[in-house]
Amino acid sequence: MSKTAEATGDATGEAPKGKKPIVMIIVVILLVAGSAGGTWFYMQSLMDQMEGGEAAEVPEPIPAPILLPTVFHELEIFTVNLMPEEYNQFLQVGLTVKTTELPEVEEEITKQMPAIRNRILILLSSKTAAEISSATGKQQLSAEIADEIRETFDSRERQAHVLEVLFTSFVIQ
Repeated sequence: MSKTAEATGDATGEAPKGKKPIVMIIVVILLVAGSAGGTWFYMQSLMDQMEGGEAAEVPEPIPAPILLPTVFHELEIFTVNLMPEEYNQFLQVGLTVKTTELPEVEEEITKQMPAIRNRILILLSSKTAAEISSATGKQQLSAEIADEIRETFDSRERQAHVLEVLFTSFVIQ
């Protein structure tokens, strides 16, 4: 091997001994710069989302109501035909809505009662007996009814005051 080959490192295919630290430093600098740039772009996209940019908007959570006394609103009995399975069945259910005791919430329930009943009737008639016979099915149905009642309210603050829906009777025939 010639002296020039040893000096440049051509014979072994490696960089000369004096250039290895420089190459390593350049690689480290490129890695740091690349990760810093990626972080900057990621943070910019988060800031755009927070400022209402083009990203999908996250719905605001329903605010938790201040601890207030509760009141129960009993609804008339609902009797509906269930979705047919083997044979036609019907459901007769009594419901009570638990809300916080605020006059504006009580007024809203009274004012929206036709819409509330309509939404509940449509929901109940879309179910099968198998879906709502189990305890889990009843709990899920209760949560869905509460959501339907909340949907009739015009403000998120009032929606938060609908706490839960309770079954007072439940008959499937």
